[in-house]
Amino acid sequence: MPLESVNVPPPNHVAVLGGQGWVGLVDHMGSEVTIVNAARVSFGKRREAMGEHDTELLRYLIAHRHTSPLEHVVFTFLIHCPLFVRSQWHRHRSWSFNEISRRYTSVDIDFYVPPLFRAQAEDNRQASIRSDNLDQKTCREQVTAHHRLSLELYNRLLAMGVCREQARGVLPQNMFTTFWGTVDLHNLIGFIQLRDTPHAQWEIREYARAIKKLIRPVIPHVAEILGWDTAKTAPAP
Repeated sequence: MPLESVNVPPPNHVAVLGGQGWVGLVDHMGSEVTIVNAARVSFGKRREAMGEHDTELLRYLIAHRHTSPLEHVVFTFLIHCPLFVRSQWHRHRSWSFNEISRRYTSVDIDFYVPPLFRAQAEDNRQASIRSDNLDQKTCREQVTAHHRLSLELYNRLLAMGVCREQARGVLPQNMFTTFWGTVDLHNLIGFIQLRDTPHAQWEIREYARAIKKLIRPVIPHVAEILGWDTAKTAPAP
């Protein structure tokens, strides 16, 4: 079979960032039965399907932080996001990552243009706020122009014979990257708790909420116990 581009979303995906980015669920191992069986192995017991009282067992495990049984459920995602979102994501060292390398390929280069530009919060160095004082049209035009000029310079450097690994240095943080990310359910819940919060940057919060939508069919009772509301997207930036 022919090779396919990873910059095309897989069938089971959720679009984010106004349709510019996406995250797809490409594989998973285990289910809620896996969790309760991992918990019951201490007693030498198991079952083939969820039983009458297994939801309460899930609730007990989560409430009392007996979360090692959740580590036996594993998800693999394909993520298309700006470089700065990737950098935040990689802070979660419990994930396993493999990423597209611009040392090897110069195709499918694209850039993120924020749907709404935000102002710097005065009382928090790492936060942003919505502002009516920003000229959104001018910001968008100038950022788009910068992307175009950066890509033109990149291509000129390649045409001059400069290697990809050095030419890529002129490409901005808004450039999209694509990576595989694999994580167990215990650590994925921790990621979502940190990244789907008003304290998180809007862009990565979009991805955290999309992941909840993707995995809820696999772990419906866990999602309900955690109070995940997958009907809404992250609040507007």
